[in-house]
Amino acid sequence: MHVPLQFIEHIGEFFQEYTRYKYFTRRSAMVSGVPAPSVQKDPPANARLIDLPRFDYEANDLRTPLPRIIESRASRRDYSNGVFSQHELSFLLWATQGVKKSTAGYTLRTVPSAGARHPLETYLAINRVENLLPGLFHYLPISHKIYQIKEDSSFSHKLALACLEQEIFRTCAVAFIWTAVIERSRWKYQQRAFRYIYLDAGHVCQNLYLACETLGAGCCAVAAFDDDAVNQLLDLDVNEAFVIYLATVGKL
Repeated sequence: MHVPLQFIEHIGEFFQEYTRYKYFTRRSAMVSGVPAPSVQKDPPANARLIDLPRFDYEANDLRTPLPRIIESRASRRDYSNGVFSQHELSFLLWATQGVKKSTAGYTLRTVPSAGARHPLETYLAINRVENLLPGLFHYLPISHKIYQIKEDSSFSHKLALACLEQEIFRTCAVAFIWTAVIERSRWKYQQRAFRYIYLDAGHVCQNLYLACETLGAGCCAVAAFDDDAVNQLLDLDVNEAFVIYLATVGKL
C-alpha cells in the first residue's frame, strides 16, 4: 500500500488527533455486550509447562529501601556471564505481570493497566537461566508457568539482528519481549486502546528495572527494533498481536 510522504511526516499528529474521545461515535464491543477477550494467550496443547518457583522474599533478604532502589535505577548494558536462577526469573516475571486476583474477564496484577485489560504478553529469549535450554519461551501469568516455543541456541543472535545489531541481546542472560494483543484493550477503548498499550508497556518495564535493581542485576529497555523482523521471529499475526517493547537483563 502506497502511503503519501506528507501523511507519513505527520502521522504522529494524526494519531494524537484521531484517538480523541470525540471521534468515538459507535458503542464499544464491551458496551454492546460482546464477551471479553481471553486474558491470556494459551499454550499449544502439546506444550511442556514449567512450574516457576515462588520467590522467597525473606530468604533472599530483599530489604533495600524503595527510595534507594529508585535512585539507583539505571540502564545497564554491560553484563557478566552469570546465570540467573529460576527463582530470580520467577521474581522478575511476577514483578512485571504477576496476577494478584483473577475473575471472569479480567485480572488484577502487579502493574497498572487501563481498565484492567492487561493486553501484554511476555516472551523470553533465554540465554543463561539454570536448567533451561536457550531459546524462546512464553510466560503464562495465570498459572505462573513458562513453556519453550523454540529451542535455539542462536535465537539471541537472530534477535540482535532484528534489533538493529544491538550486542546486548547476545550478552544478556534473558531478553524480555512484550507483545500487545490489541483486541483486549480495543474491546473496551476502541481506537484509543493504541494510546493505552504504550502506557501499559512503560509500567511493566519500569517494574522490571526496579526488580532488577532489587536483585543487583542490570536492565536495559529497548525500543529500537525492526518491527517486521521481531514479529516474524515470534511467528505473530500482526493483525492480532505485535511486539511493542523489549528489555535485556543480566548479571553484573
